[in-house]
Amino acid sequence: MPNGVKLQAIDTNFTLKDHIYNVLLEAILAMDIYAEDADLRLDERNLAEQLGISRTPVREALARLEQNDFVVIQPRRGVFVRRKSLDEVLELIIVWAALESMAARLAAERASDPGLKSLRAMALKYSGDDARLKISEYSEDNIKFHQRILELSGCSMLKSVADGLFLHMHAVRRRAMGEGNRVSKSVVEHIEIIEALESRDPDLAALRVREHTMRLHDHVRMTWMELDQSVENNAAAL
Repeated sequence: MPNGVKLQAIDTNFTLKDHIYNVLLEAILAMDIYAEDADLRLDERNLAEQLGISRTPVREALARLEQNDFVVIQPRRGVFVRRKSLDEVLELIIVWAALESMAARLAAERASDPGLKSLRAMALKYSGDDARLKISEYSEDNIKFHQRILELSGCSMLKSVADGLFLHMHAVRRRAMGEGNRVSKSVVEHIEIIEALESRDPDLAALRVREHTMRLHDHVRMTWMELDQSVENNAAAL
């Protein structure tokens, strides 16, 4: 499975349900599930062998992953990582825009000066050229940048809800970051967000974050039209 899920074997003493679930979830999140050649099939026997455990806890973890909308289990056919439809992806982005814009509003009011400096330090690691040359590294730091805004909001419940949503946004952001000139735009827009936060202007900070995320929405809406066909093809193959 060259493009499939990759797991690290674990000690047989570590068979707690949460641990197995987290190992599988992290492996799924590391996959580029929206790539055209993505191998979305998960083989229960192979997973158990990689982990060095029996199939029962793997089966239980996969059932939990299905409940949380990460996989689809088809009796007698197999388990597949769930790739969302275009409409679902667009809705995810809209909800994320709402949550992060509120986080930015709160961060402008509540974040400490050192906290905002840490955000600027994250952004200044890259120029537009650096980000393009280090696309994989920048993609991961881009995710950390947005998570940091949630932390600076000082609202733990808001961050908790956003963290759950972001697990599903992770692969979306990874693919979109490598398309067109989104990397260069992202670098510039991050600085604009930071400047709004540093000016302690809640309205402007919320606006900058919302505009930034909704540009991702517009990009996906205009360029990911093949996603629904891909989802249909995967469903037909099951």
